[in-house]
Order: sequence, then structure tokens, then C-alpha cells
Amino acid sequence: MMAEPIRVLHVLGNTQLGGAESRIMDLYRHIDRSRVQFDFLVHTGAEGHFDKEINKLGGRIFRVPRFRIYNIFPYKRALREFFKEHHEFRAVQGHITSSASVYLPVAKKAGIPITIAHARSAGVDKGIKGKLTRWMRRNLSKKTDYMFTCSRLAGISVFGEKAVTEGKTVFIPNAIDCKAFDYNPGRREEIRKDLGITDKYVIGHVGRFHYAKNHEYLLRVFAKLCENGEDGREYALILLGEGSGMENAKALAGELGIENKVYFLGNHSNVYDYYQAMDYFVYPSRFEGLPGTVVEAQSAGLRCVMSDSICEEVVVTDLVHTMSIEAEPAKWAEYISNTADYERKGHVTEMQKAGFDVNAQAEVMMKFYETGRF
Repeated sequence: MMAEPIRVLHVLGNTQLGGAESRIMDLYRHIDRSRVQFDFLVHTGAEGHFDKEINKLGGRIFRVPRFRIYNIFPYKRALREFFKEHHEFRAVQGHITSSASVYLPVAKKAGIPITIAHARSAGVDKGIKGKLTRWMRRNLSKKTDYMFTCSRLAGISVFGEKAVTEGKTVFIPNAIDCKAFDYNPGRREEIRKDLGITDKYVIGHVGRFHYAKNHEYLLRVFAKLCENGEDGREYALILLGEGSGMENAKALAGELGIENKVYFLGNHSNVYDYYQAMDYFVYPSRFEGLPGTVVEAQSAGLRCVMSDSICEEVVVTDLVHTMSIEAEPAKWAEYISNTADYERKGHVTEMQKAGFDVNAQAEVMMKFYETGRF
């Protein structure tokens, strides 16, 4: 009789099509699920994008109320009740670091052998929400067994510089299925035809409409690019993602007079196809952990310009150039226009060698979940 797989609980806000969620699902698809199974603890009652796939792969989805500071006592009570009933996990891996100092100690006290806080962002929201996040994280390094980071900047932001410089954190790259993003000229033409942009030079971006992603700056860069009639190109901008800031972005596109050139495409599970349709990837984030999107874009052979506030670990190929978002958007537009011509080819091998391949990471993580060692 075969032994049951060990179970690992991932703590998330939801199971929608976000960066952390996509990276976990990439890993989930590639692990040997006869050895390790994933379950998910989410903070929403709504069905998520990945729910059906999780159930199909053998995972379970559990739900607790969303943490809002003022409900800390009911929140702790809900967690204690959950872990009293479900203490079968080998590890609990928390991807919400703003409240990990609450739920990880509860899990540990319930007898979970391994607790992990996973830093995936190098910044916080503006205003009071950001201040509260920093306050909640202040002692997190002392309340978890392991500290995972997707970059040095993310580690410092979440766990503090001392934890990083003393080597107490573990770097876990945001790995993807690199081969799925390899440049495919045939698929490129199909997607461009479907979108009606076969004759356009296509600027692309993938990310939720949120303060961190800086869509306002991106739209202003694109508007300046469209003003430049000297390069003879007709531009289009495709934006993949959803979020609370989408309506504001649409309004700004209208104000800038570029609404007919901007394609708000929402979320797509086959995002790799849309990278094929792009000619240039632009990513002016205010802060990031390690953007898997830039890994995906490089795998697809796309030239990229991104904010210099993003971690250096993501710059693997010479396709990536960094610029300051303090610069005028016209400077970004000028750079894109001047570097728009290049030979497109995939860079899958380089990304795999740099540690961003999910197949190799699956082996590493399964060993860790089973033994507690790397």
C-alpha cells in the first residue's frame, strides 16, 4: 500500500490570477503529487480562478475571515479552530506577510512541524495601510522557522536587513515553466490577428491594476511614444490583468487621447500566448519582490525596460534595461523608440540556467518539504 503524500498548506488572500498565486500553481503542477500535496487557506468566501484546478489536482481549499487588525481576536479564534481540526500539515507556508506574525505562531502551537514566511514584495501600499503592514511585520523574523525571499530587496523589506545580511533568509526564485514562454512566431501571428493588431508595434505589460504597478506612468510613456511620429511606427498597448485601479487607468487613457490604442484584456490563463504578440515589454513598477513577468518576457525573447527600483536578480539577459521612474515619461519613450528594432528569439536556456525553471525548483522544494533541509 502506497504511503499518503505529505501535505503543505499555502496561506493566501485568494486563489485569483495573481503573481504569487501563479507561481505557487506553476510549482503545484510540476511536483510529484504522490509525494507532496498542496492545500490552500484563503481569506475570502469568493471562488477563485484556480479553484477548479486545485480540486482537480487533489488540493483542498479552506477559508477564514479576512484579517483587518480590529478583528484580531476573532481572527485568531478562527485560526485556532481551524488548526485544531486540521493539524495534518507537514508545513505551513505563508505568502501574506502582513498577518503571518499572527497565523504562523498559531499553526506552530497546533503542532505543525515547519512554518515558513515567504517574502514576495519589496514594498508596501501607501498611507496608513502600508504603515500597519510594516508594524505587523516588525517581529516576523522571530515568529517563523524559515524566511523565504524572492529577492534581496524583498527580504530586507519584510524581514529586515539584519536577517538578510546574516544569511538567515533563503532565496527562492520565482520560477516559471520557461518552455511555455519560448518564442513562437506562428502563435504570435495568430494572437495579433485575433486582436486586430497585425500592423502595429505592440508594447506589452502584465500585472494587476494596483499602486505598485504604476500604470499611470506606463500610460504616460505610451502617450509620448505615440506622439513621436518620426520613427514611422503605429503603436498599440496591450495590458493584461485586473484590479481596483483599472477604471482609473481607462479614464487616464481617455484623457491622454490614446484610448483607441490601448487594449485592456483582463486576465487570461494562456498569458504565454500574449507575450508572443508583444514587441516590447515595459514595467515601471514602484516596487516589486521579483517580477515573474520579467522572467516570462525574457524567456519569450522580448526586449524589456523596467524601473530601476526592481531587484537586480531578475536581470538575466541583455534584453533588460533599467530606468528611473523619476525621469520624464518622454525619456522612457525615447529609449523604447531608439531600441525598438532587434532580432527576436527565445532565451529559455539562459533563464533555466539562472534558476528560474520550475521543473528544477519542484525537485528542490519537494526535498525541503519532506526533510526540512535544502
